[in-house]
Amino acid sequence: MPHKSPPRQLINPATGAIEDEVPDSTPHEVGEAVQRARSAFDEWRTWTAGDRARVLLRLADLVEEHTDELTALEVAETGKPRRSVREGEIPYAADNLRFLAGAGRSLEATGAGVLSRGYTSLLLRRPVGVVAAITPWNFPLVMAAWKIGAALAAGNGVVIKPAPQTPRATQLIAELIVAGGAPEGLVGVVTGDAEVGEQLVTHNGVDMVTVTGSSATGQRVMQACSPTAKRVHLELGGKAPALVFADADIEAMATALTLAATYNTGQDCTAVARVYVQ
Repeated sequence: MPHKSPPRQLINPATGAIEDEVPDSTPHEVGEAVQRARSAFDEWRTWTAGDRARVLLRLADLVEEHTDELTALEVAETGKPRRSVREGEIPYAADNLRFLAGAGRSLEATGAGVLSRGYTSLLLRRPVGVVAAITPWNFPLVMAAWKIGAALAAGNGVVIKPAPQTPRATQLIAELIVAGGAPEGLVGVVTGDAEVGEQLVTHNGVDMVTVTGSSATGQRVMQACSPTAKRVHLELGGKAPALVFADADIEAMATALTLAATYNTGQDCTAVARVYVQ
């Protein structure tokens, strides 16, 4: 039997209470998730863009229908104010899923052309395969919607590893995707820390990796993907500046910059970290 680590406690950062326990995935479970996504991908890739869009549109509806449950999970694991999740992040996630459903039906490509005499050349966009997605703890639900929605719209399968502190909303999203009509196993969720992430990223059944996290994590992912030349998409840490010009409304700027620097306790990739004043 594969080694099973003790369940990881999920602690509410606002109260210190233990909300739940979730075990880390074993290497065997990571491999199984990738294999299921690969098998489901073989079917999913044959679906029309319109068929895939209908699944994503249904997922957006289901996200809204499960607002109470998703809000409870996000608040318990992140400590966020209930209102910011219910009135901000859940509608935002649903809206993004609907956008991606439409975007998947209108992917740009170069039209047909005669590049060599007697031949017609045509650029076709094909799914990559199985995408490994790694998401952080600051916006678990929104990040899952972004990464899963984009990959599915393009016809791919997904195995996603949420941050170890915030897995349950992502697990629910994976269930809702099947309820929305997607093949079983098309989206798999593995749980755990960096070790589990490395097992996922280096798996031979993974064709592309998308990561939102620190610059150090991005560097490690690039190194891990280089031996097999996996495609890599990185959204890493930054230092977002704000510009204040001489004709600015100072009171309005002070209010805006305070919000921009402290929203989500500053745990935001676009949080204002520097201010340049003319």
